[in-house]
Amino acid sequence: MLKKITSDQIRLGMHLQAFCGAWLDHPFWRSSFILTDPNDIRLILESPIKEIWIDAAKGRDLDPGEAATQSVTALTKEEPPTPPPFLEKASFGEEVKRAAKICAKGKEAVLSMFQEARMGKAIEAEAAAPLVEEISNSILRNPGALISLARLKTADDYTFMHSVAVCALMIALARKLGLDEQQTHDAGMAGLLHDLGKATIPLTVLNKPGKLTDEEFALVKTHPEAGYKLLLSGIGISEMAKDVCLHHHEKIDGSGYPKGLTGETISLYAKMGAVCDVYDAITSNRPYKTGWCPAESIKRMAEWKGHFDPIVFQAFVKSLGIYPIGSFIRLESGKLGVVVEQGEQSLLKPKVRVFFSTKSQAYIKPETIDLARSPEKIAGHEDAAKWGINNIDRYWAGDKL
Repeated sequence: MLKKITSDQIRLGMHLQAFCGAWLDHPFWRSSFILTDPNDIRLILESPIKEIWIDAAKGRDLDPGEAATQSVTALTKEEPPTPPPFLEKASFGEEVKRAAKICAKGKEAVLSMFQEARMGKAIEAEAAAPLVEEISNSILRNPGALISLARLKTADDYTFMHSVAVCALMIALARKLGLDEQQTHDAGMAGLLHDLGKATIPLTVLNKPGKLTDEEFALVKTHPEAGYKLLLSGIGISEMAKDVCLHHHEKIDGSGYPKGLTGETISLYAKMGAVCDVYDAITSNRPYKTGWCPAESIKRMAEWKGHFDPIVFQAFVKSLGIYPIGSFIRLESGKLGVVVEQGEQSLLKPKVRVFFSTKSQAYIKPETIDLARSPEKIAGHEDAAKWGINNIDRYWAGDKL
């Protein structure tokens, strides 16, 4: 019997089935579990959540004399929702605030999933579905905000935030390729779970600051098959997620792993996973290297013949821009700046926050230039270190850095 109760009626031992409110409003990454920690009750009472569904058949019931606000025999399970047509677009500044909360809670969710995988617990797709939905809606409101913010991760955060970032990149790419909403949802879930096999790799190896030994690298290369095995025993895991997990390191020329598949035998979704995985990896700070500029990363990826499917890669570039947010670029006037938002009409005309002049070799008053409405043009991307400029991300991420 499912019962809706008020938050002040919750007790240890109750099976919480669902929270009445937005996923970001309640303090847990999953919505269905038995309440065993007194601190969790405090977190619920301090949250905006006022009502909760409990399952009296799976845990403690209400105390005698207490009444539920509603009782039913079952909650209707809905398919991953189609985004409502009234979902309004948001400016980059507006969405990046929400994206920061999604990224923070998303990191906690992936960390918990990895811990549960290490303990032998089955992964449940249903538990992760609200996170994928939140990321999907954020991408709809403003595709650049969460994708750009998820790139900013510390070396220690990398393994967990990488999954959040690839989820977002997969969703944006799926929409650019014209996939339907169910396929887009599944692509996001695949991105979130693609590196689950790294839960089987010691953290000393994953976070090693220096070059891996041959033995350590061979161990890391086992993670696609290890993750695939974990997902086989999972609950509600799509075939797409299993496929992307197993094959996201394959290359179209057959030089990838673990199966050495070629372009004809790699699925569309695994090809998508390969592009998204590599882009986030090379633009992020890792224990052993500093991430590349987003524009430099796009340029280098385009030069890697035999690595990516050309059609998928072209769609990926269109989803991010030739100069993605955070790219450090030089204008033909000699001004240096950071791309802060994509242009609506052209991949070559984003909005740029300029703050340095190569002619005067000095900082100038920061100014945002919309290249779609300016005679200025991009001359190319630049290396910030060459000009002695540090922490360029603050010019577009601000206090969300």
